[in-house]
Amino acid sequence: MSEPVAQFSFDTLAAPEHIDELGHVNHKVYVAWAEEAGVRHWRAFASAEMQTQYVWVASRLEMDFLRETKLGEAIRVQTWLGALRGARFDRHVRILGAGGLEKARAKTTWALLDAVRRRPARVPADLAAAFAQPLK
Repeated sequence: MSEPVAQFSFDTLAAPEHIDELGHVNHKVYVAWAEEAGVRHWRAFASAEMQTQYVWVASRLEMDFLRETKLGEAIRVQTWLGALRGARFDRHVRILGAGGLEKARAKTTWALLDAVRRRPARVPADLAAAFAQPLK
């Protein structure tokens, strides 16, 4: 997994609805957090005009589940962009518990679509450059 450049993160808690019959956060919740990281990052970065013009869709997900998360644990979800290929970006995600203990990691691929036509749109160079910058 590549190292973070321009990182975005959010914090959450392991809630009762996240817990499965084994007494820990279910794997589908880790997947949801990974997707949420991409959506939140885009919405924090993109102007209203960009969000009207473009929409991102996840097209691939690889995830490693490393450690269990118990009810009430504080979680930090970190994400950063990887390689750009035409209309696609790789996105990396780390899900961390207390003390930065890595609970899960993912690599997702997101495709940029023209929001009106719903067709793939090559990522404009200026959008790619700006998106990779740290948020202020």
